[in-house]
Amino acid sequence: MKNNYKISDFLPYLVFGIALVIILIILNPLIGFISILGFAYIFYITYNKINNKNVETIKHIENLNEQFDSLTKEAIFDMPFPLVITDEKAKILWYNTPFINLFKEKTLIDGDLENLVKDIDISNIINRSGANTLPIEINKRFFNVYTNICENKSKSADSKSVLLYFVDNTAYKNLKDKYTEEYPIIAKVEVDNFSEAISSAPSEIRPLLIADIDSTISQYFEEYDALVKKADEDLYLVVMNYKSLNSLKEKRFDILDDLRDLNKGNSIPITLSIGVSSFGLNFKEAYMEADSSLDLALGRGGDQAVVKVDDNYAFFGGKSKAVEKRNKVKARVIGEALKQLIDRSENVYIMGHQNPDMDAIGAAIGCLRATLNRNKEGYIVLEKSNPSIDNLIDRMKEEEPELYKKVISRETAMNTIKHSSLIILVDNHKPSFTEYPDLLKETSQIVVIDHHRRGKEFVENPVLSYVEPYASSTCELITEMLTYMSEDLNLTHFEADALMSGIVVDTKNFSFQTGVRTFEAASVLKRAGANMLKVKALFQDDLDTMLYRADVIHNTKIIHDNIAVSRFEKEAKNSVLVAAQAADALLDINGIDASFVLTINNGKTHISGRSRGEVVSVQLILEKIGGGGHLNMAGAQIDTQDLDKAEKILIEAIEEYLEENRSEE
Repeated sequence: MKNNYKISDFLPYLVFGIALVIILIILNPLIGFISILGFAYIFYITYNKINNKNVETIKHIENLNEQFDSLTKEAIFDMPFPLVITDEKAKILWYNTPFINLFKEKTLIDGDLENLVKDIDISNIINRSGANTLPIEINKRFFNVYTNICENKSKSADSKSVLLYFVDNTAYKNLKDKYTEEYPIIAKVEVDNFSEAISSAPSEIRPLLIADIDSTISQYFEEYDALVKKADEDLYLVVMNYKSLNSLKEKRFDILDDLRDLNKGNSIPITLSIGVSSFGLNFKEAYMEADSSLDLALGRGGDQAVVKVDDNYAFFGGKSKAVEKRNKVKARVIGEALKQLIDRSENVYIMGHQNPDMDAIGAAIGCLRATLNRNKEGYIVLEKSNPSIDNLIDRMKEEEPELYKKVISRETAMNTIKHSSLIILVDNHKPSFTEYPDLLKETSQIVVIDHHRRGKEFVENPVLSYVEPYASSTCELITEMLTYMSEDLNLTHFEADALMSGIVVDTKNFSFQTGVRTFEAASVLKRAGANMLKVKALFQDDLDTMLYRADVIHNTKIIHDNIAVSRFEKEAKNSVLVAAQAADALLDINGIDASFVLTINNGKTHISGRSRGEVVSVQLILEKIGGGGHLNMAGAQIDTQDLDKAEKILIEAIEEYLEENRSEE
């Protein structure tokens, strides 16, 4: 709609009127003269009407603008939510009553908004580098803050003002928190060593011990408003809400300590494994995830809780050594299953971890013997030897040339493997740590045999998994399985020595992580022809290695009075071996409970960790930086060649571990 009219807007009518007057003058001059006067009068009246209407329209618009300004001011002053205006330096220029009611101050003019509300950054808002909507908490009330920037232009200078609207979001936030806190979580709780612990108690006490286990578990979770259902004699199903789970995480699942301290005459401590689902799953998905978490807890040796958090896991406990299982049923079942898998496969490829040690290569030789016993083609994938196994590989070349031909490179393995081939991973369960990770993509038939505590990374959907942290070594597991896979082991003296060397290196001459079955496996190998003198010869070092090791020990520094940290900075092909041996040697220092040695190899920093397993868990420490292993022997790799940076990362992990321990005490 037009606000102003002009005489030109009526031009067609004027032209028509003038033409009509001219025609009348031609036809009748008298009538034409009269029409001229009438036309002039009409033109005059119309012109005045247009001017008067325009004046009225302008006055109406001006009045409307005044009313709108008044309404706008009243609306702003009467806004039901807090408003504040600041300049570019966060100086408060104006605010309304709801805003000052948020604070105890009587006046806020000329105050600093950023000091008043810590989460607001005015320069960030003006530069548009911050979010348009800011979540703010003030005195336990939650607001969404919307911003509006105004340009103030004057003759002297240009400036900007910022108007902030505080929209109360407390009700929504409380509702969301309530929904989150009440979301159902499922946990599975298993007594690791139920049969062993009950059997270790006097017969008349056993019913009381079982009752105490039941009541301790039930009462503990019921304190967190959880529902506990006993599913088996050693298995419990727990349904709780997310708030209860967070409380349990804050207490770091102290029920693990409560059960371990339970004593009713049982000589074996009672330990639990707990698997917990993550947030946001339905009941079926949560149950399956809790089951997977429990498997991970058991695979890591038990006595711990594993909680799925998004795409990762959080671990609690895991400070005690894995309890040796004396039941050999599982070894027999796994041995039978592996025999069937070998029989069905076209050929078998065996891989250890990168920079394999005696346990990895010894276990690989044992698996190769199991494969050859089934009349199948088998190969050990090994790109190159290293100082840890040089003596063994040299002896293989000399004594077992036909066996040595079965050791192939990565390229050969990739060119010959088929979809129907079987891959056996030994002494490692992490795909990224294998000798050749890309080989795992070539077949879906993968077997995992390992004695390390299971970490976050694991082979996806293996056809067979045998991860037993209680075992001294992978060679112990392989030796045990071989006895069930065929009546005649067919082990050569060299193969028996190789398997024995794996047990010797991981048990440090049968002094660490040994159990009854460790010595049983050693006796099997001894009967097969293992010669301990020849085994010992495999570990002989040259003079340079001994000097390097002494240099590492000499440069050791002690932190927290009981942890030794050192580094091997020289470039040497056996740097990883030197680091591992030096870490072992540092434990011989009086008062040292754990040791860590850093070195560089293949462009990465390698860390060897050792402990007595009683006070400090090197596994839990090195897991924080992507490593793993056992309580008393673990390792890690950091993708850097800067030893100072790597040592800083290691010490931060140690500090975090010690802080967690202090918070649990």
